[in-house]
Amino acid sequence: MSWTGFKKSLNRAGTTVLQKTGQIERTIDREFADEESKYRAFEKECQALQRDAKQYQDAMRSMTTTQARLAETMETFYGAADRTSDGAMASHAFKSAVEELDGGIQRELEGPYRTTIMEPLGKMNAYFPVVNEHITKRNKKLLDFDAARSKLRKTIEKPSEDPTKLPKAQQEHDDAKEVFELMNDQLISELPQLLDLRIPYFDPSFEAMIRMQCKFAEEGYEKMSAVQRYFADNVRDDYAAGQLDAQVEAVLQEMRELSICGAN
Repeated sequence: MSWTGFKKSLNRAGTTVLQKTGQIERTIDREFADEESKYRAFEKECQALQRDAKQYQDAMRSMTTTQARLAETMETFYGAADRTSDGAMASHAFKSAVEELDGGIQRELEGPYRTTIMEPLGKMNAYFPVVNEHITKRNKKLLDFDAARSKLRKTIEKPSEDPTKLPKAQQEHDDAKEVFELMNDQLISELPQLLDLRIPYFDPSFEAMIRMQCKFAEEGYEKMSAVQRYFADNVRDDYAAGQLDAQVEAVLQEMRELSICGAN
C-alpha cells in the first residue's frame, strides 16, 4: 500500500469512529441499502446453489458406483449358492444393468452436467467478487464524502482568517460528492439489472438439469425392467399384491428358530 493509500485508510478509519460517536453525520441511502440487500440475498442463493449442484453431482456418481459394488456382491452371493438359479441369473442381469448405468453417468451425463450447470454457476459466482469490490469502493467514497461535508460545515460555522480555507473545503466537498454519487448511482442502476438477468441466465441450466434427470430415470427404469424377466411370474404378482413382506417375515422366523440365531 502506498503512503497516500495508507493515509486515506487512516482518515476513513477515523471518520468511522467519529460517526459511531455522533461527531460526523452518516449518510443514509435507503435506495442503495434496499438494492444491496436484494443483491446479498441473490449472492447467498447462488453460492448455495453451486454447492448443492456439486453435492448432487457427487451423490449421483456415488449412488451408481455404490450400486455397482452392491450388485457385484449380490452376484457373488447368489453365484456361490447355485449359478443356474433364477436368483443367480437375476443378480447377474442386475450387475450388468447397474454397470451400464454407472458407465452411462460418467460417459453421457457428467460432461453435459458440468457444461450446462456447473460452469454457468461458476461463471455467475465469479462476478460477485468484482461487484463486491465496487460496493467496497462506493462505501469508501461515502466515508470521504461524509468527512468532506463535515469539514465544510465546520469551516462555515467557524470562519477562518485564511480566505483560501473555505473555497478549498468547498472544492473537496464537491469533488467527493461527485465521485460518490457517480459510483452510487451506477450501483443503484445496475444491481437490479444483474438480478433481473438471473432468470434468463439460469433457465437453460434448469431445463438441462430436468432433461438429464429424466434421461437417467428413463434409462434406469428401462434397464431395471429388463432384470424383472428373470423373476418368476408369481414373484412379480406377490410384489404387486404386497405379499413379499409376509414371506420375508416367514424366512426371518425360520432363522430365529435356528439355535445359532437364538437369543439364549
